[in-house]
Amino acid sequence: MIFEFERDFAGSLRCIPMIARQKLDITGIKMTLRQWSHLSHEERSRLVNAFCETDAEREAYRVLVMDLIATRTDEPVRFLPPQTLDDWRESDRMPEAVLVQAEADGVSPPTQEQWAGLAPLERFALIKLARSKHENENFVPALKEFGILVGEG
Repeated sequence: MIFEFERDFAGSLRCIPMIARQKLDITGIKMTLRQWSHLSHEERSRLVNAFCETDAEREAYRVLVMDLIATRTDEPVRFLPPQTLDDWRESDRMPEAVLVQAEADGVSPPTQEQWAGLAPLERFALIKLARSKHENENFVPALKEFGILVGEG
């Protein structure tokens, strides 16, 4: 699934869409845009569409990503610290970064009820956008797309 707010830059798979970023985070691998750009469109699609729910699927995904980076790039595989963005799994607690980003953008943050009602990938996207140094211009469009902001911002 590619969100509407990322369609311009991720719909063509020239950038890493949130669904692939989430899977990379789950498997603990930091893939750079440079590494991603060395993959074929089919390989990128495979990373977007591959399942990553069970332990076996996560391990298969991890092996696939490591193999692709090793065969397609001249860069080493880099690993994320464990559980770096795992807050998206917690529907009962909104991370401070989301509140801070909403305030910085002059919009209302999600209510606790709205946060709990978001799909895990939507929570992941808001956290990733709120913590990003260069992509947070999509934070407000994401809030609108997820039905958090109506007639605001």
